[in-house]
Amino acid sequence: MGLTWQAVTKGDKTRRFYPQDGQRTASLAWPHRSVKTGSMDYPYIPITQRAPLHWPDGKRVALVLTFNLETWDLTKDTTRAYYAGGPPILPDVLPGNVADFPNYTWREYGQRVGIWRLIELFDELGVAASCTTNAVTFERRRAMTDAVLERGWELLAHNWEQGELLSDFAHEPAKEREIVLRTLDAYAKHVGRPAKGWLSSSLRSTTQTADILAEAGLEFICDMMNDDQPYPLTVAGGQRFLSIPYSNEINDFTLLTRRNYTTDQYRDILIEELDVLYAEGEKTARIMNVGMHPHVSGRAHRVRAVREFIQYAKSLPHVWWPKREEIAAWYFAQAGGHMS
Repeated sequence: MGLTWQAVTKGDKTRRFYPQDGQRTASLAWPHRSVKTGSMDYPYIPITQRAPLHWPDGKRVALVLTFNLETWDLTKDTTRAYYAGGPPILPDVLPGNVADFPNYTWREYGQRVGIWRLIELFDELGVAASCTTNAVTFERRRAMTDAVLERGWELLAHNWEQGELLSDFAHEPAKEREIVLRTLDAYAKHVGRPAKGWLSSSLRSTTQTADILAEAGLEFICDMMNDDQPYPLTVAGGQRFLSIPYSNEINDFTLLTRRNYTTDQYRDILIEELDVLYAEGEKTARIMNVGMHPHVSGRAHRVRAVREFIQYAKSLPHVWWPKREEIAAWYFAQAGGHMS
């Protein structure tokens, strides 16, 4: 904790990060092919070939309950169909320069009603959400971000505006950098400290995104959905940087909006996922992220699923309820050699 890190490369096969004071107890090592500017890289190491990962106090599963505090432009200056960073409720999406009130106001329900139902539930149950926010939410829907900050809940940077995808600028790195840095400036202004973590709108990042974030001082990105554990990412500047996986599978967009599961099925899927990870976590610890959107999980007929899942999770003694920042800090300090 609090160590200054330096990169040490041995040949072209192994890259390690060591504290500059010579301590090697917290080293992170992983097979590595090459470091290329604008070409984020990560190792392929099957979970069965990794050293065991352990959470604090023998916890088996780090359970992260995510509220995405998203804000959308009503219109865009384009004749193309407007993808607002998530599924619509009506399938016939209009051109960006035409106001789509059914889809816009369906999403807006979460800002006006759904988020407050979920916050009240979490207050009642005594649990904290790990939230993400678009930068424009600070200005246009500030009551939501204020409520999170007043409770001391985690808040991650989540792009400038939900319908502006970084992948649209995959071949314009200067424009992507400008959006990211503008977002981080707004975050620091309103939160009072720099951001440590990032989730891209619709998880649509580019091969440059991790490099930009690491250069700006962030410690992790959540766009990858390929694991049940955190793992190091290689970035161009050699900074220590993690993937803390998000999930589009354990996510109300997928389960409720796209697959149309019932409230009971939603609850049961969350419990089933936790049960399996909890059993596996006895050998090597896992992460379970539940992605929630206030206009979906915050509906009156669905909130029971969230309540009953949390009540079940609280009955398990080896569940950890961390912020993502706590996961990153623990991993950097304790998980040396996990991916070696």
